[in-house]
Order: sequence, then structure tokens, then C-alpha cells
Amino acid sequence: QVQLVESGGGLVQAGGSLRLSCAASGRTFSRYVMGWFRQAPGKEREFVAAITQSVFSTYYADSVKGRFTISRDNAKNTVYLQMNSLKPEDTAVYYCAADLYRGSYYQASSYRYWGQGTQVTVSS
Repeated sequence: QVQLVESGGGLVQAGGSLRLSCAASGRTFSRYVMGWFRQAPGKEREFVAAITQSVFSTYYADSVKGRFTISRDNAKNTVYLQMNSLKPEDTAVYYCAADLYRGSYYQASSYRYWGQGTQVTVSS
């Protein structure tokens, strides 16, 4: 099992940047696919980005492609989400997720382990 703790959220103006971090416990971090999801008020949780275990292949939602970058440091048990050119529609609680590959990088149901979330608010 792995425990996840997100940090780095906050309030930023449109066009600004934030970097989210997700620190994982345990010695098996390098075995897990890592993902970022977000949930805005009144909306379902949606996929943002994912990164594979060792090859570091990345996957992005169309809405963030070209603006967000996911990365990981297996030596530090940490995954990052660099968010640039932020828009008001990016406002949401952002969640870090982890699991062994279970059939999809994009579906929340493929991840068993979740952090508590960090709020990102983008003002216009």
C-alpha cells in the first residue's frame, strides 16, 4: 500500500503557473503508475495526466496538453505537475493517484490509492 500527500496548490491569476507535488510513502513507488486528476464543484473527477513507472511515458487530457507537464523522481518518491498558462477553468481540487497498471491510465477506477487533494484556484 502507498500513502500520497499533495502540496503546492493555491490562488493564481490567469496566465500564471503552479507546480504541484505528490510525495509517496513506501519503497515501491517506482512500480506504480502515477496520475493526476481534478474535480471542480458540481463536476465529476476527471483525468489530467499520468506517467508510467520507469520508461516515463506520459499521457495528458486534451484540455491541458501543451500547458501541463507531469514528471516523477523515483529517488525522491515524488511526482510533479507543472501547470503553465493557467485558465479559470483549471480551478479544481487536484488529486494524486497511484497503482500498478490496471488497464487504463485515464480512468479513476484504475487507481486504488489517492491523496487528500490540493485546491487550485485560478482568478480571471
